[in-house]
Amino acid sequence: MSNLKPTPTKSGLPRRFADFELLGDALDYAATGQTGLNFYSARNGLEEVVPYANLRTRSLDAAQRMLAAGLVAGDRVAIIAETDAEFVVTFFGCVYAGIIPAPLPLPVAFGGKEGYIAHLKRIMQVCGARAVFGPASLVEWIKEAAQTLDLVFAGALASLQPERGAGVELPRAKPEDMSYLQFSSGTTRFPLGVEITHEAFMANARGICRDGLVVQEDDRACSWLPFYHDMGLVGFLLAPLASQLTIDLLPTRDFARRSLGWLKIISDNRATLAYSPSFGYELCARRARTANLDHLDLSCWRAAGIGGDMIRLPVLDRFVECFAKAGFDKNAFVASYGMAEATLAISFAPQGQGLVHDRLDLNALDKESKAKATTIDSGVAQRTFVLCGGPLPGHKIEVRDAAGKALGEGEVGRIFVTGPSLMKEYYGNAGETACVLTSDGWLDTGDLGYFRNGQIVITGRVKDLILVNGRNVWPQDLEWAAESGSEVLRAGDVAAFSVDDGEGEQVILLVQTRISDPERRSSLLSAIEGLVSSEYGLMAKVVSVPPHSLPQTSSGKLSRMKARKMYLEGAFEQARKSSAVHAPGNA
Repeated sequence: MSNLKPTPTKSGLPRRFADFELLGDALDYAATGQTGLNFYSARNGLEEVVPYANLRTRSLDAAQRMLAAGLVAGDRVAIIAETDAEFVVTFFGCVYAGIIPAPLPLPVAFGGKEGYIAHLKRIMQVCGARAVFGPASLVEWIKEAAQTLDLVFAGALASLQPERGAGVELPRAKPEDMSYLQFSSGTTRFPLGVEITHEAFMANARGICRDGLVVQEDDRACSWLPFYHDMGLVGFLLAPLASQLTIDLLPTRDFARRSLGWLKIISDNRATLAYSPSFGYELCARRARTANLDHLDLSCWRAAGIGGDMIRLPVLDRFVECFAKAGFDKNAFVASYGMAEATLAISFAPQGQGLVHDRLDLNALDKESKAKATTIDSGVAQRTFVLCGGPLPGHKIEVRDAAGKALGEGEVGRIFVTGPSLMKEYYGNAGETACVLTSDGWLDTGDLGYFRNGQIVITGRVKDLILVNGRNVWPQDLEWAAESGSEVLRAGDVAAFSVDDGEGEQVILLVQTRISDPERRSSLLSAIEGLVSSEYGLMAKVVSVPPHSLPQTSSGKLSRMKARKMYLEGAFEQARKSSAVHAPGNA
């Protein structure tokens, strides 16, 4: 049993909401208080406690060692983002040294060593990395990825010339300088590095803590979100630190294995702020079916945020059903909207609002681009969408038609945002930057949505839309219908898209199933085909693919574009043949 005690909830300092020039200044101030970071594992509990004072000391030492090793201010440095103190020390070491950190994902999302090493190498080439740091367990892979690159260093921070840092003078950046590079989770083949300046980060962190979450004296954050994703890095490391909050952290892989461990930390430490995409709440609800919840008290959880993907209301309703008896308040849910190109947050639903939603007529939405409300018993095809609040102070949101004209209430179009949190550019990619940033400072988000009562409602992504016979079809609708209509399918088990079969657009549904019996599997696919036909009036080709074969982004979201590409290349057919050859009895 560990004798460690987590850092306290209260810092003892006057609260400052990210009103600093630089990220290093935010840590300097937090270090004068009592709060800090607490690293947990699902199996062993609390494993490391890092007060902000300790983090600052270690980070300053790391900064001096980096400069002594030959790195200079302005260099880019790749850091594999393990959920541990070494990553945070390395990140802030870069900040203090004026070096630009670029957090990179762990191997879990890349399906093997070769794919992961190739991804690391691509990102290091894109950002011109001069060094790469990572955990000791991945040093051999790091060195393999770095073989043909001209790097100052490749390995674990602990092996970086510990005796040479003393006395090295640290430079001071300007607010308009880049603070870090955030690589978008969906860009694996052609990585896009989002440039975030110190002042853009501060504007967003201030909006998150002061205006969105309305941070209070007794607030404490808890997270399993990965540091290489904007919601994990900004939402549950940098922004809370810039407002002096203590943060309790659980590795993403531990959450995936023992998701109720996240809730136990919230309960034990009386955490008040915690976020997850819908699938995280779904995983908790699934695990709760066979678990004893008597030890949980979630009445402390005042802001249960939802972001990072489309908000799935039925999933969150099931979470409430499971955990209401543990004190969870359904009005604690905070719907929000954001993206890395805006640092993180764009809008928050008002505190205490809970999940306010529209139930819409899909026919009007598909044919007229009108958000026409309907009732649950109307008899028309329908879907619910959640209101995600208004923009952060100093920011604006517009919904525009194809000609760029601003649309009115209830009219669906493309979402544009502007404000002080926007990225500077995509690093080294003027072409892609010009595609999303207008000359007058607006960001084309690539998302579709509409306004309802001054709040933005997200309906989907432009690139994911399926166009069949002049009709817009949201792939999420098809996927969710298939998953919710089956006891054996989970979130992320279905990918919907369309392909040109020479006669028009053919709707394809890829279904990864763990059913080994051919007759049961065939029955499931037929049932999904019938459901899509009856509910949406579409003839779809439903294809079985092996378990765990549908591609994901590095943040764990389904990648429809990659799934479509793999389907057209025959990758799933090859995987099915391979799994059949190696199945028991076929060896």
